[in-house]
Amino acid sequence: MKIEVTKDWCEAMARQEADVEVGAGLIAADPIFNGEAAHDTTFDESRIALGRFVHLMRRRDKLSLEALAERADVDLAELMSIEFDAHYLPESRTLYQLAHTFKVSHKKLMGLSGLTKPKDVQYVEEAVRYAARSESIETLSAEEQAALEGLISVLSEK
Repeated sequence: MKIEVTKDWCEAMARQEADVEVGAGLIAADPIFNGEAAHDTTFDESRIALGRFVHLMRRRDKLSLEALAERADVDLAELMSIEFDAHYLPESRTLYQLAHTFKVSHKKLMGLSGLTKPKDVQYVEEAVRYAARSESIETLSAEEQAALEGLISVLSEK
């Protein structure tokens, strides 16, 4: 059997779709696609663990945010968002670069970030428990105190 699509049939179908956006993939799945993948905006505990992990690894290596951003070749603003914003969904490239810098599995960092759904959620649960236990209650170092005082003075200006 041979299927023949005529020019008249194509034109008739095009007229039926005249005012409708036709698409495939993400556009078809999300009719108001704005160029960004839809992501969960709910509070995600695993992202807290990811941010805490990045923060502690950075401190272990005695790196400032700027130094880590340069070493990992990632955007400073994104790095700050990872560390301090549990709702932030990082770029996969950034997670890959951080995993390479810290010599850990990029797949597991992707799972912590929420970009992928891990098959084994045990490490995510462990990471969340670790993040809860790792909150520091130590006093600020001289460098942290100076940075905080500088920030306070900037925020206090009217």
